[in-house]
Amino acid sequence: MVDPRKKVVKAVVLKKKLAGLRRKGLSIAFTNGCFDILHWGHVSYLAAAKKNNSRVLVVGLNSDASVRSLEKGSERPIVPQAERAGVLAGLESVDFVVIFNEPTPYALIRQLQPDILLKGADWKGKDVAGSDIVQACGGRVEFVNFLPGLSTTNIIEKIRRSCQRQ
Repeated sequence: MVDPRKKVVKAVVLKKKLAGLRRKGLSIAFTNGCFDILHWGHVSYLAAAKKNNSRVLVVGLNSDASVRSLEKGSERPIVPQAERAGVLAGLESVDFVVIFNEPTPYALIRQLQPDILLKGADWKGKDVAGSDIVQACGGRVEFVNFLPGLSTTNIIEKIRRSCQRQ
């Protein structure tokens, strides 16, 4: 097993690594998110995104500042970015984790130019950041089914309700 700490990389380093993997004929898939409190919904989504080891899976992780800019609430993220990155990197389905500071991964997608851009099925019919870049380079956007009702926000709300009852 690869040391998870080696899977968390800077974008400039990742771009070079991906070039080498492309030369070996591998497809590069990219997805992104906050992954604040990792749960079964995240794990199943990322496993499906990996598609039985048929591709290299890169996860763009919103930095702490980026999460705060997304109106997730002043208390978010709950888990700091370095810890979130480490947990994601520990998953077998994830090949690389790269942290980005902007509200969307558009600039990161432009830099990495993945072959496949992955989003949850709830994004069908919506504007997916970076889809224009991926498609202009001959790539495609795929939508991955997810487990409804499983979200970090729902988990936090459940904890809050439980604490209020006590």
